[in-house]
Amino acid sequence: MSSVRPWRDIERRKSRQIMVGNVPVGGDAPISVQTMTNTPTEDVRATIDQIRRCEDVGADIIRVSCPTEESTANFDQITRAANVPIVADIHFHYKRALEAADKGAACLRINPGNIGSSERVAEVVRAAKANGCAIRIGVNAGSLEKDLLEKYGEPCPEALIESALDHIKLLQDHDFHDYKVAVKASDVFLAVAAYHGLAEAVDCPLHLGITEAGGLIGGTVKSSIGIGSLLWAGIGDTIRVSLSAEPEQEVKVGFEMLKALGLRTRGVRVVSCPSCSRQGFDVIRTVETLEKRLEHIKTPMSLSVLGCVVNGPGEARETDIGLTGGGSGKHMVYLSGVKDHHIESEDMLDHIVRLVEEKAAKIEAGEATAFDPHAEAAE
Repeated sequence: MSSVRPWRDIERRKSRQIMVGNVPVGGDAPISVQTMTNTPTEDVRATIDQIRRCEDVGADIIRVSCPTEESTANFDQITRAANVPIVADIHFHYKRALEAADKGAACLRINPGNIGSSERVAEVVRAAKANGCAIRIGVNAGSLEKDLLEKYGEPCPEALIESALDHIKLLQDHDFHDYKVAVKASDVFLAVAAYHGLAEAVDCPLHLGITEAGGLIGGTVKSSIGIGSLLWAGIGDTIRVSLSAEPEQEVKVGFEMLKALGLRTRGVRVVSCPSCSRQGFDVIRTVETLEKRLEHIKTPMSLSVLGCVVNGPGEARETDIGLTGGGSGKHMVYLSGVKDHHIESEDMLDHIVRLVEEKAAKIEAGEATAFDPHAEAAE
């Protein structure tokens, strides 16, 4: 059946599906959002607290670094406390992978070529199979093998793809197939080209990321260009936005990317104007406050906040709840795209929060549905 609006359609690359704990990755599963803790893993309480904050903002999968024996000593306390699958980040010490797998890791992030001999890779695979662990092969332009750098002269898409294929073969040689692959780079062009090439070469799920992307603003822009373009092309089964910011911010940015492309829905999607001298209220501060006060809403729904009547009514007709600035401190509230009532400036914030909470509760109870202005056309 053809789409009513084909220009909105994204045809996802067909990949086989694996399980990371209880989260399906690949196939027709929703694209999952990941992040990584930055607390010392040895500090179990701090790590669990950070995991909980990431869970609260919607993280589907969380990665935890395991560089030392001390970091895996109480790793089972972390995996038991977490409500989402935990990925153990392993680099050179294969024993850390064995320990993490035995202590509840849902996935091991490794480069098989860095683990050592074929016997050590076989040990890691045996531990993964015995404990139901998936494996994520993590190729990074900043740590390519010396022979590939000598062959290609510099990190390039072909080098990243060849590295990924070499690592995949190491796992396949041991009859292990529950893996996903990433070919990350801090250079957007390099990463995107590598992912496009790898997507054509393999059928496994792909984990997307622009590594070392930067701070909250710069890294968000860079990641949105790279990850966003790949997602728009249908490539990608799970994502991590790498920011020099708290991991909760990575999760929020990741979900906003998916929401913008219509690939995931979670929480309130806010449509708001940049504001100008026509605004009937302080749009910037209003949106900042509403976003903060509505963070606890997980139900997918939409809210438009526009400062005047130029574009306000048009945007309000497309959202569950709309607020359009008016004169003399009196503003129009729209419900399900229809003008409903006025609200005074001093009551506006509490009123909008209450309307959103009430609509979300009705949706969750099955007494209402999120507003879709195109539903009739689609039928």
